Amino acid sequence: MRHELILHHYPMSPFAEKARLLLGAKGLAWRSVIIPSVMPKPDVLALTGGYRKTPLLQIGADVYCDTALMARVLEARQPTPSLYPASAPLAAPLAQWADYTLFWLAATVAMQPAGAAAILPNPTPETVKAFRSDRAAFTAGMARPTLADATVQLQAALAALDAQLARGTPWLLGAERSIADFSVAHCLWFVRRAGPVAEILAPHAALNAWLDSMLAIGHGTHQDLASSEAVAMAAAAGGHAPTTVQPGLGFEPGQAVTVAAVDYGTDPVAGTLVGLGPESVTIARRDERAGAVHVHFPRQGFQIRKEQSA
Repeated sequence: MRHELILHHYPMSPFAEKARLLLGAKGLAWRSVIIPSVMPKPDVLALTGGYRKTPLLQIGADVYCDTALMARVLEARQPTPSLYPASAPLAAPLAQWADYTLFWLAATVAMQPAGAAAILPNPTPETVKAFRSDRAAFTAGMARPTLADATVQLQAALAALDAQLARGTPWLLGAERSIADFSVAHCLWFVRRAGPVAEILAPHAALNAWLDSMLAIGHGTHQDLASSEAVAMAAAAGGHAPTTVQPGLGFEPGQAVTVAAVDYGTDPVAGTLVGLGPESVTIARRDERAGAVHVHFPRQGFQIRKEQSA
């Protein structure tokens, strides 16, 4: 049985916008589960065991974390048009720079008070305070740029991206669109939503035209789904995508491990190792509502630790 694609997301999430555009570019139908933007997120944690970043991609009882891994999953599901064309070997490294460095520059600039008032739904003092409190806990211990530093660095990045596109190619790395375009686009989409703050984009005509083309991809065909239904679908799935633990990578099948992000949202997820390779790690865990779930993470940006027991 080929299970439906279920995206757990919320409208203003930049990385969710990246996933939505990827689904649109691949022409894939999907189910939309709207989740809270702040904790608590009981249905999310039932599926992930602790990981709380947005979005998640659920396929039956398999849950894929981080858009870098989701892109690989969608590529396997629908290989054309490719997100990793042979003509753009730097696509994945540029996407990684955008998802980590450019994202935090964009988020810092966009979420200054004037931008936050435009981005946040119903931006009352209480909702703004709740959002900032949630994100402060989420990023505790992480070194983030100041607004002054982020502004200068974002301006430099925007100028470089604009110069790249002003050479006449339709996409960042040439004639073919790649994962790099999607990773840069979601960052600038967030800035563009930030009301008066979006003026930082104004000087860059080629970049704005490219962003218009990216956002015109749209989100494809999707239908709403309640999060409780998605959890029940995981419990009823009756199987998982095949996985193997590749030898020589320092871990053995069936080991008790935890997997955690290394930058922010570092809540560890505990389980039994059932999949490991150069690009991803998969752990099996059980939840009283979601049942037997396999949670998949990319290797990049995550750390695996051996534990005493699952």
